[in-house]
Amino acid sequence: MKKEAIITLPNPHLRQKSARIHVTTDDTQQLIEDMTSAALDWEDSRPHEISAALAAVQIDRLERAVIVRSDFDDKSAREFTALINPEIVKYEGSIVEDYEGCLSVKEVYGKVPRYSKIRVKALDEDGNEIRLKAEGFLARVIQHEIDHTNGIVFIDRIREDELAFYKLDDDGELQPLDYTKHIADNKTLWQD
Repeated sequence: MKKEAIITLPNPHLRQKSARIHVTTDDTQQLIEDMTSAALDWEDSRPHEISAALAAVQIDRLERAVIVRSDFDDKSAREFTALINPEIVKYEGSIVEDYEGCLSVKEVYGKVPRYSKIRVKALDEDGNEIRLKAEGFLARVIQHEIDHTNGIVFIDRIREDELAFYKLDDDGELQPLDYTKHIADNKTLWQD
């Protein structure tokens, strides 16, 4: 699957809750493969970004499945871990604001408050229950993707002020956006 399969705002499916997967099947395996290939194809077109994770809704499949990159620091490591029906069972640590972007929100980044530690339960791609603890960037990524399964996009969690939104420049550096001007120029992007 190619990056063009990734839907972006204002597609209304990104604001819908995804359905639970009751049994993992060959279709589930194919979904994971499609998500992985779309995420990697998107990444290959971006010199300064990695594809940290992807939710099934982002390829227009309203199913509760996400993939999370196994190594965020090495762009040549192209493996992902699948989490089926992921849910956060406990929030821990403190709330930390940090930068996020999204394959489904074109050219906008923002400072998003998230818990620094979480505990998660899910099924693996074979249907076995797994439980994990995540902290730091991994915890942030998982919270972002679970939000997708609930119809929440990261921009929904950003304070509406002029220092909360950013755009990546040609050198891969984040530059502040004028929120008011960007909203006026992109009205359809920000619709609920």
